[in-house]
Amino acid sequence: MTGHHDTTGNSPLFGTLAVIGPGLIGSSILRRARQDGTIAARLVACDASPAVRARVAELGLADRVEADPLRAVADADCVILCVPVGAVAEVGAAILPAMKPGAILTEVGSTKQSIIGAITPFLRPDVPFVPTHPMAGTEYSGPDAGFATLFDDRWCLLTPLPDTDPAAVSVIETLWHRMGARTRIMDAAHHDRVCAIVSHLPHLLAFTICGTADDLADETRSEVLDFAASGFRDFTRIAASDPVMWRDIFLNNRDALLEMLARFTEDAQAMARAIRWGDEAFIVDRIERGRRIRRSLLENRQA
Repeated sequence: MTGHHDTTGNSPLFGTLAVIGPGLIGSSILRRARQDGTIAARLVACDASPAVRARVAELGLADRVEADPLRAVADADCVILCVPVGAVAEVGAAILPAMKPGAILTEVGSTKQSIIGAITPFLRPDVPFVPTHPMAGTEYSGPDAGFATLFDDRWCLLTPLPDTDPAAVSVIETLWHRMGARTRIMDAAHHDRVCAIVSHLPHLLAFTICGTADDLADETRSEVLDFAASGFRDFTRIAASDPVMWRDIFLNNRDALLEMLARFTEDAQAMARAIRWGDEAFIVDRIERGRRIRRSLLENRQA
């Protein structure tokens, strides 16, 4: 079914690649594909917003810019949904009937069980669906935020369904390798737990600490803004992220996120107890573990 995709590296992987939602991730995919001739011969971008469409055309990110998703996907060999998590299933359900047999549907959402559960009723046996999550990004959003090297050395996690055509999974792995990413295949539930701790909880903490600072008395609050370079700044970078996207992620990964938050809360209480009672060994152990993790990230080229 996916035999017409060339994974040898000589000619493009896809004749036509369609990106629905050319924001940070979508526009980075388009930029990379523009730069690398082995990804797709033709690029189509689609967005509901006239301003986004105009900007994508201005930046020359695609060969065709469409307002209508059905037109955008009609001749595509691969469609990548890059819309917020809460909209993936709705957009997927709308475009699936218009896709051609053998074309691959994929998406880049940060929560997997919710997306798979919502889109499954609309899937077609002749259109393989390969959910993915490129773990890359910045705090900026929109088509101007993307860049061709965004995925270099970053992980892209694939969470195929048990009955997903292995050939299609292999094609999408090849796509992400050509994007510069490393890939790993994992179960959707496991993915959601991993992302709850490495991505979703840190964002929740960043939004919350900024809220706490914002609620302080006026004179303290102005000092927070004056002296932020001492660590608060790193939280504000994460907290600058897109609100709609993160609202959707929190609500769609509710169970795993609340579980990790509960564990974190217990650990924070343990740290509070150690500080209260002067348990120096406990405090030093926690700090050492943080340093060790940072070193590992640097060695793994993920920092």
